[in-house]
Amino acid sequence: MHKLATELNQIIQNENPHVFEMLSDLGKQMYFPTEGILSQSAEAKNKAFKFNATIGTAIEKGKPMHLKVIQDKLSAYNPSDLYPYAPPAGKPELRKEWRKKMLVDNPALEGQTFSNPIVTNALTHGLSITADLFAEKGDTLIIPDQNWENYDMVFNIRRGTTITTYPLYDDNGLFNADGLREAILAQKGHGKAIVLLNFPNNPTGYTPNAQEGASIVQAILDGANAGVNVVAITDDAYFSLFFEDSLTESLFGALSNIHERVLAVKVDGATKEEYVWGFRVGFITFGNKSEALLKALEEKAIGIIRATISSGPHPSQTFLLDALKSPEFVTQRQEKFDIMKNRANKVKEVLDSSKFEDAWDYYPFNSGYFMCLKLKTTNAEQVRQVALEKYGVGTISLSDTDLRVAFSCIEEEDIEEMFHLIYDAVKDVEKQD
Repeated sequence: MHKLATELNQIIQNENPHVFEMLSDLGKQMYFPTEGILSQSAEAKNKAFKFNATIGTAIEKGKPMHLKVIQDKLSAYNPSDLYPYAPPAGKPELRKEWRKKMLVDNPALEGQTFSNPIVTNALTHGLSITADLFAEKGDTLIIPDQNWENYDMVFNIRRGTTITTYPLYDDNGLFNADGLREAILAQKGHGKAIVLLNFPNNPTGYTPNAQEGASIVQAILDGANAGVNVVAITDDAYFSLFFEDSLTESLFGALSNIHERVLAVKVDGATKEEYVWGFRVGFITFGNKSEALLKALEEKAIGIIRATISSGPHPSQTFLLDALKSPEFVTQRQEKFDIMKNRANKVKEVLDSSKFEDAWDYYPFNSGYFMCLKLKTTNAEQVRQVALEKYGVGTISLSDTDLRVAFSCIEEEDIEEMFHLIYDAVKDVEKQD
């Protein structure tokens, strides 16, 4: 094992042996190289007053070399903010601004100890880094039965982790905290559980209310008190899109410093929050009482970035930073939020009209991009195909009964027609049967 990895491991073990036990074998071996090309280039940047021949970029007349055909389209930006490599951890100013935004959006974080956000190549990359650090064969990922299918690829296929699910909703249509608790306590023999919380939930668009949120935190705390080391990941991909009767903060704040056996990891980004899907800018943040431990985890996470993508794209980081600093940012984001909320409200208005009650129920939703129908009489895949082929309506079938509808991409005035067409597809399938 490299001496730098050994040093980081020693820091983590000294600060919190439970967190050290959470690390995968790969996580234990990771480090960020402070020797070699990177360190020598950094030294030269500060001291090479004559010529700096260390970096793998091209310079022309004191500026990063670039093509006019590209720069003409991006002339509002300085070439130095576009073309050079971004640091592996991301632009320092962007990390600072995102941390400030986190504190504004999550008042529960005030007074908590958490790391400086590290820039990732959007949310999936952040989850992948987390999996590399903490997940391996023999571990269990605990997620609700309504979940994003890519979790299986990231944690099971790539890292060999077993996936355990529990029903998302209880008998009252609320978050099933008892199911979560049972799944965590079932890992007492192994001594470790990876819990992934995704709110607003993909695919159902559900976010717990404050009381449910407290029950979730208590379930994790119960596991920790029972001797289970819990890696508590909050996938906050759809954060801020809270429309009614729900938490409006990430549970990361409540989990960050809650117990020595709990490590909170926040994975979020601008992708959905700021409507910049193609920018691919996300963040990963760790929550723990020990600053030294947090710094060591940062070094390991940055080491994974260095070993995989080297660093994230610079232009999109610059664009996002510019937006976050703009005085118009908050107003413009609110305008888009209002559009999304109106679409969600329209969906509920249409579905609550009783026009379709013979065809489906719908799962509780109050946030995010999606909602799910639970078909009563027909197969979801058959309905999906008829809706697509005959009526030109695209949906996602998730199981025999569940059909996901993304209202995020449907204009408010088109929502009622869309559900009528899905209903027509249901009736067509009923006739086939």
